[in-house]
Amino acid sequence: MELSRVEIIASEAKVIELKDSLSRFGITGMTVFQVLGCGVQNGTLEYEIDTYETPNLLPKQMVMLILPTKDLERFIKFVKEELYTGHIGDGKIFISDISNVIRVRTGEEGYDAVTGKK
Repeated sequence: MELSRVEIIASEAKVIELKDSLSRFGITGMTVFQVLGCGVQNGTLEYEIDTYETPNLLPKQMVMLILPTKDLERFIKFVKEELYTGHIGDGKIFISDISNVIRVRTGEEGYDAVTGKK
């Protein structure tokens, strides 16, 4: 089974909402990081967008999870709907291929290592 890693960067409030919604999609495992960063807006608020200053690093959260590539399109649509506000800073979604996952304790590989199901 082909696997993909999805990394989602969004505001803390949106990640909390997303985390609660992921179980509806069948996602039970994830890793969440607290991160700092800025995008195109250089860390300015929407009403400050025409000002030119040194970029500010804004607090965000990053969610990392693994899922079958076959579910990716449906999952991305789901995440976009959950995060969308129409304002600057809604977030980013990064997708990459995973060649394998290994659960050290049991030796399970692939998606079984992520879900614990055989």
